[in-house]
Amino acid sequence: MDKTSVIGVILGFIAVGVGMVLKGVNPSVIINPAALLIIIAGTIASVIIAFPLSEIKKVPKLFKIIFKEQKLLDAKSIITLFSDLAQLARKEGLLALEGKLLEVEDPFLKNGLSLAVDGQSAEYIRDVLSEEIDAMEERHQAGAAIFSQAGTYAPTLGVLGAVLGLIAALGNMDNTDELGHAISAAFVATMLGIFTGYVLWNPFANKLKQKSKQEVKVKEMMLEGILSILEGEAPRVIEQKLASYLPAEERKKIMAEGSEFANE
Repeated sequence: MDKTSVIGVILGFIAVGVGMVLKGVNPSVIINPAALLIIIAGTIASVIIAFPLSEIKKVPKLFKIIFKEQKLLDAKSIITLFSDLAQLARKEGLLALEGKLLEVEDPFLKNGLSLAVDGQSAEYIRDVLSEEIDAMEERHQAGAAIFSQAGTYAPTLGVLGAVLGLIAALGNMDNTDELGHAISAAFVATMLGIFTGYVLWNPFANKLKQKSKQEVKVKEMMLEGILSILEGEAPRVIEQKLASYLPAEERKKIMAEGSEFANE
């Protein structure tokens, strides 16, 4: 489970709920069927109109990605793995990597190593794996776009809900109590639209984009590692090359650990 997604959503609801209480607003005002219908159903309708059915069908899977922790190899594990593979390839040849393929669980890495073992050129491997990364990134962007659009539509629908509520309020001009109640109810739709748009949908889109970036970085490191092994580069050189994908502090730490290991 992705704790940041869960904690963020919970904190969002708590912040708004407590804020309402502190402002003297009863949180029960949110239970407004008309406002909920306009915001929730209206946002769903807008998204369905904006995207093809093939993309809409992926929404449940997107929610799963948002709230599920990614199972990706961390940078240190990737660097260590390719250092070991490079050492094996330099000692026994590329064909020796075939025995390691059964231990590799990542499909992208397994495919790349298989191509290297089969004797494919570095240019061919780069083209095939780069296309796979690009296609994956495009799919991820399409998924994030659904939530980005929902985050755009929801606040606007909130304004629509407020306008409809004010129209209804004008019908109660002769009753001050009813008028005040109708006006307050009118702005519930605006609140729901802003809340869902900026606390849920837009942050969900950003979370998908961030997870996509992490996965792309991991796959790019794997691609560079495979090509480096194919070119017969030394394990230490590969470590330095892959460490360049990391922030400066992490890079220094990993390279220092590598130096200590090499000196033992």
